[in-house]
Amino acid sequence: MSARQREKEPMKTSRFTQTLCAVALVATLLPTAAQAKPFRFARAADMSTWDIHTQNVGVNNTMHAAVYDTLVEYDPKTFKPQPSLATEWKLMSPTQLRLSLRQGVKFSDGSDFTAADAKFSLERAKAKTSNFAVYALGIDRVEIVNPTTIDIISNLPNPVLVNQLTELRMMSKPWAEKNASTEPKDIRTKDENFAHRNALGTGPFMLKSWTPDQRTVLESNPNWWGKGKYASNVTQVTYTPIKSDATRMAALLTGEVDFVLDPTLQDLPRVRQNDALKVLEGPENRSIFLGMDQFRDELVGSDVKGKNPLKDVRVRKALYQAIDIDTIQRVVMRGLAQPSGTLIARQINGWTPKADVRWPHDAAAAQKLLAEAGYPQGFEVDFACSAGRYINDEQLCQAITAQWAKVGVKAKLRSLPFATYFPMIQRNEASIYLLGWGVPTFDAFYTLQSLVRSVGAGGDGNFNLGRYSNPQQDALIERVRKETDRATRNALIEKALLADHEFISHIPLHNQVIPWAMRRAVDIPHRADNLIDWRALKVN
Repeated sequence: MSARQREKEPMKTSRFTQTLCAVALVATLLPTAAQAKPFRFARAADMSTWDIHTQNVGVNNTMHAAVYDTLVEYDPKTFKPQPSLATEWKLMSPTQLRLSLRQGVKFSDGSDFTAADAKFSLERAKAKTSNFAVYALGIDRVEIVNPTTIDIISNLPNPVLVNQLTELRMMSKPWAEKNASTEPKDIRTKDENFAHRNALGTGPFMLKSWTPDQRTVLESNPNWWGKGKYASNVTQVTYTPIKSDATRMAALLTGEVDFVLDPTLQDLPRVRQNDALKVLEGPENRSIFLGMDQFRDELVGSDVKGKNPLKDVRVRKALYQAIDIDTIQRVVMRGLAQPSGTLIARQINGWTPKADVRWPHDAAAAQKLLAEAGYPQGFEVDFACSAGRYINDEQLCQAITAQWAKVGVKAKLRSLPFATYFPMIQRNEASIYLLGWGVPTFDAFYTLQSLVRSVGAGGDGNFNLGRYSNPQQDALIERVRKETDRATRNALIEKALLADHEFISHIPLHNQVIPWAMRRAVDIPHRADNLIDWRALKVN
């Protein structure tokens, strides 16, 4: 071997060694067949869209969180804001929030996440067709400071802005522009954009396929910035909407699915007795209530002509007092509900026991109120209910219908699947409707603004689907919006909730206690917002 050959040999050995090291490194990063873990889960309702700003409902938000990241996320135990795509934030002034963006983040197609994408996504959330304007409340504009820093400029001080950012997901601006999806799909119409059926995010998974009402398949995102930072070992997710309660629970019992997000209450004892299964449960930050059309001068489908009975607070109070919530809690909900006298759950900032007091169940008082309002024989009214969206929702509506019948109110109940129910009530096509309201910001203003405030711009009244309007309450809610002193602000919230108790903008029913049923191999933290923590999910 010549000297020149001997000089080259170490280089060959070095390159070979480097190759072996590279292979070994890849092997440690890529899951082996033994490490690769699929996760199969089911719930009654399917999602309605993959467009992250189109419809603000839990079914969609659960799946979107697997593919799309937010700037800020919640600690799953304390629900305090913590970094996600933003590594830190600082209030530069009462109306200027500066966020430093995580560097090296890529979308699942390998393109870079930039400040331009963050600005675009926040502005997209404010669009007329967006159902997420309530989270963009107070955002006047977004300014790019440099490629990894943005400023959010508010028109007013906003004490919950960072909390709101936990629900505003990040979309690629170039991808949206290329695919004519710069505006969110309008959920009230059948028109579609590319983002309705397709997705590109920076989250732990990417969308492989979605066949509405049949199956959604997600695969691990090879470019996810969180690899190695979080506990999840799941490499594939298969979601199957199964409307039938019996079929959904049978799928868990036979091992066809690993997890059921909405198990039937009557089957929980059987799940608990199965050594291969387990149940996790806890109170949810979601309140279940009835909304009422207080806008139309004459209700559609009612036998009352020329006026709207639901505009009369005496009628609303009669409907309220005709409901035997204790019987519903015991028989329909099987104890997994907390009867409520207000529109927010106990985990929400601003909740107060003073406001959480129900008008008592009293059928005789309800009949007297109806007679005073001019309906001694009662009246007919349309009553719309979701089917499979909330715990025992159909059974709940059936029980209420029967209780109203005892005081002369003949509710014509119609139950609809999630995919058609929500667009229908958002078109204001129901006289009385059932709705559940979770509070992602964990602050009462979100509820007051969305449900009680008169319909207006910037998210005001965006789910006030009965179009209730009360200037006195509007003024209180506006004061809550602007107040930054916590004690003063919470006193205003209490005042607003107490006023709502008297005016009865809605009829509160209960706060859900959520059970999850799963195979013992599934390791997942139960969350008060009823969302899957994809970063913590493990299958052992």
